[in-house]
Parts: sequence; C-alpha cells; structure tokens
Amino acid sequence: MGGGAREALTEDDIYCRCLSKTLCHTATPVTVGFYAPCGHRLYALMDKVTGFMREEMAQREAAELRRSHQKPRSPEGWGLLLALWYLAFYKPIITEGHLRRKNIEFVFIRFSAWQYAGCDKLWAGLVTTLCDSVRHHFGALPLSVYHVMGTRPRFASGFSQKEWVLKRGTCLKLWGMLFVLGAGLSILLVALLVPGIKDHHALKVVGSTITSLSGSSLVLGAFSVLKNLLVSEKQKIERLTNSERFASQLGFMSKVRREVEVLVDFLAFMEIFERRRLRVVLEITSLDICYPEKVAGVLNAMNTLLSTTNAPFIFILAVDPSVIVPCLEQTGCMKGLADNGYLYLNRTVTLPFFIPEMGARSRLQCLEAAVQTREDLMYRIITSNVERRQAKCRGVPVAPSRREADAKAVRCIHEAFRCLHDGTDPLTRYLPTNGAHVRRIVNTIPITLRLLLHRAGTPDVPSPRAAAAWVVLADQWPCRLSWALQCLEDAWQSQPAPDFGARSLWSVFQENVGELSALRQPLHNVLSLDGDPELFQTFLACDFPFTAHDAHTFLGVTVNLDHSIRHKMGLLRGLDRLQKAAAAAPLSRSGRCPHPE
Repeated sequence: MGGGAREALTEDDIYCRCLSKTLCHTATPVTVGFYAPCGHRLYALMDKVTGFMREEMAQREAAELRRSHQKPRSPEGWGLLLALWYLAFYKPIITEGHLRRKNIEFVFIRFSAWQYAGCDKLWAGLVTTLCDSVRHHFGALPLSVYHVMGTRPRFASGFSQKEWVLKRGTCLKLWGMLFVLGAGLSILLVALLVPGIKDHHALKVVGSTITSLSGSSLVLGAFSVLKNLLVSEKQKIERLTNSERFASQLGFMSKVRREVEVLVDFLAFMEIFERRRLRVVLEITSLDICYPEKVAGVLNAMNTLLSTTNAPFIFILAVDPSVIVPCLEQTGCMKGLADNGYLYLNRTVTLPFFIPEMGARSRLQCLEAAVQTREDLMYRIITSNVERRQAKCRGVPVAPSRREADAKAVRCIHEAFRCLHDGTDPLTRYLPTNGAHVRRIVNTIPITLRLLLHRAGTPDVPSPRAAAAWVVLADQWPCRLSWALQCLEDAWQSQPAPDFGARSLWSVFQENVGELSALRQPLHNVLSLDGDPELFQTFLACDFPFTAHDAHTFLGVTVNLDHSIRHKMGLLRGLDRLQKAAAAAPLSRSGRCPHPE
C-alpha cells in the first residue's frame, strides 16, 4: 500500500509539495516567481500549493501542541476580550521561546489583477486588498485599538521568557484620569446636592471644569478607536488616490508605506498573542493579461511598499514569463536596465520556480478529473470515497510516512550549505557577489534536493554538492546552459548514440558555440543575463564536468531556469537551419537532368 500511495503522487504534486515545504522555512519577505505557460494549469498548481501548505500548517500545529502543551489563541469570543486587554495595557516581548515555536498560520490572499485592470492605480488595488484582507481575518476592532494604543514588539533582554510587560505609563495615566474624573464628579455633586454649598457658584465651575477636562481625554481616545473602526486602511488609501492633488501630493508614498508598516507591526503583535508564526501569502494572478504599465506598477508596489525588513509576506507571482517579459520591456521602468525584462524580473523575484511540462501521471490525473465530471459516473465517485474512508478507519495506511524522507532531505540540505560555506571548495568562487542572486541560490537548493529525493528510485542520485553546483550554474549562466541543453535535446532526437550520456556538457557547448554567436542579435537580452564566460568554461571544463546524463537527471528538477528561453532557442535554431537548407536548395536543383525538349 505504501508504494502504491507513493506512485499516486503526480509530478505536479511532487513539485508543489516541495515548494510548499520550502516556503515554510524560507525567511520573509520573499517573492516567488511561480512560472508556468498555461493559465488554467497555473490556477490548479496554485491550489495544490495552498493545500499542501495548509496540510503542513496542521501538522506543525499538532507537533507544537505536543511539545509545549500550549494551545494557540485567536481573537474570537473570550479571546477577543483578552486581545483587547493586552492591546491596551501590555507591551509584547519577543522571547527565545517564541522564536523556537514551529507552528505557523498562513493567511492566503488571492489578488486578481484583472479585476483592477480598469483602474488607473492598479498597484493601489494590491495594497488595499492586502490591508482589507488582514483586517477581515483578525477583525476590525483589534486593528483599530492597535492604531490607537498598540505597541510594537521588542526583543527580550537576556533569556527572559516573559512575553508581556505591563505598560506602567499607560496605567498611571488611566488611573490618574479616573482619579481626577472621580474628584471632579465628587466636587460637582457636593456643589449641587449638599445644603448650604449649593449657592457657591465657584465650586460648581471648578467641579464641572475638572470633570470636562478629564472626561474629554477618555472620550478622545474612544473617538480615535471608533474612527479607525469606521474608516479602514483601504478607505484611507482610496481617499489618497482619489485626491485631485494625487499627482503632486508630497509624501503620498510615505503615507501608504506607513499604513503598511502599522499592519506589519500589528501582525508581529498577533504572533505573540496567538502563540504561533504568521505568514501572509499574497497570490498575484492574471497580471499577464493587463496593460504593460499596470504590470510594472504592481511590481513596483511589491518592491517599494511591501518588502520591508522582516515583513511576514510571501508573494507568489503567478505569471507566464514569456508574456510578462515583453510587457515589461514596453514600459518606461526599464531605463537603466538596457530595456531587458529578464533583468528586471530577476531583481524582483527572490525564489524562481519554473514548472516543467506536464508529466505522464499528471496527464492521467487531468484526464481522470475530466472524465469524472460526467453525471453518469457520479455514483462511482461516491462509492470510491466511501471505500477509501472505510479503509482509513480500519487502519490501512493510505499514504507513506514522510518523516524519514524529510529528515534525509534536511541532512542533504545541510550538506549542500556546508559546501557553500567551505572556503576550500571550488564552488565558493562561483558564488555571485549580488545579494539578491545569493538569496535566490539559497532558496532554490532545498527545492532541488527535495525533488531529487522524490526521484530516488535510480541508484545514481547526484550528491548534494553536485545539486548545489547545478543550481549555481543555472543561476549564473542561464543562457549558455539553456543553449547546451537545447543542443543536447536536438542531438538526442536526431542521432541517439549508445555512449551519448557520457559526453561532457562543455564539449557539447563548444561544438555549437558558433551557432549561438550567429544568433546573438535575437538572443541579446538573454545573453546579458550570463556571468563571466571564462568562469563558465572553468566551471564546466575543470571543476564540475557535468555529462549529458547529469544534465538529463537535473533537467527535470531545475526550477530556477526559465524553460521558455530554451524553447525560444529551439525555435530560432530550427528557423536558422531552415534558412540554410533553403539557401542550399538551388545548388542541389542545378544538378538535375534537364527536361527533354
């Protein structure tokens, strides 16, 4: 049963599970480039990723409950009153115990850019959707009270495990105002009710003045909370964007950023209150069917407004790169980047994830899902669900235990990172100096290793060091690597030799580098993505002599290489060969026998 359950996982399931596992450990904020060519499949894959993240969330919640015996809290019912009490009178402290918590809650927000395509400020729709969704998830009252009385969490000094510290200043002010209010009311009542003192007009004035001044402070605080309760962050930003002075309004972006920073601090507060980590997953879809200017505006909003330090945001940019790159190159945001959309996208995305073509098991599952939509098969679906539920109740395992596989994956990831940190390893000299590229490599290596372990049925599984080197190769020289892979694919399709897998990748590139040079004009933007060509030669010819067999093994798990580049190269190579064949055709026709007169 265990082997059958493992085979039931499709290729798409494996890819999405590995991505969701990595997102649970990746530092935030992170922008995931979720690249796939087909729109319908894109949504199905995102639903898979969301489902696996929810599954991971439930497993972590149960494990943390067994470890700490503390149930998480939520701002609902009595929990709402407790949250308001902490908001008003306590300061949150980030302790060592909180940092060791592994349970996590994902807040999923799906932003469809198409719904805001007619708006002049599409990026503002992104920010307002984020603010409104967080407000709806946690409730309007806690967020409104935080705007007025909330305190940003600070780190504990030393090893103290005390997560809440009383606001002495707030308590003293409140008790002082209540004392003055009580004194004012007492004087006023004495001046109004006690015989013989009723005629003292000055005492009435003093009592009423003290009562009014002390009571107005309390009323002002309540009014501020009520104002934030009625006017949401979404409405504030919409008012700013609808202003006639929007184009020339100084400090507009800082005001919007301030709203986002308050939101980030509120999420940090709720993390300590709920006793778990919080991650806001913002799924951005339908961006590749909007106008180019709108596309650039949304990416700018992600870069300038939302990517604040330690913000708990995970952006999943679900687009087709072959469509989004030409859109970016048509806008004015490319100035300074040589009108290269690939460079702009690489600066935005910190975790590229390219979904390969649909595998055989995924095709079968898609076909089965389509067949099951027929009404005459509904009874069969219901009976199969009943049988599966009965088997689960009898204790029959329906899925293999993943604990050992996860432990092995963690060991491999640690080994790969040790190679990156080892100054004597040749791999370290190929690491980029750009911090964004280093982060892309660090984020991609765990996914690649997990995908390799899922394909561990073959005896010659590459080592973690080789996997890390391949990730560096794909990140530093995407154009040259894509060209070598395309040449390998064409050679295998035309003349597959028995010893073809033993050929080195560098020899294949050397044989076809002249053809790549002839196509440098249409591939100019892609070639500019590559690093030092001499280092590429040293990498493949000396330090990491990958073979055609290695390339075939890694190709199915390479998620940080844009496959649309290779497809474009294949098309250009085919057209170039067709032109050469057409040019050689007249020479072949000149040798024909003339027609008889």
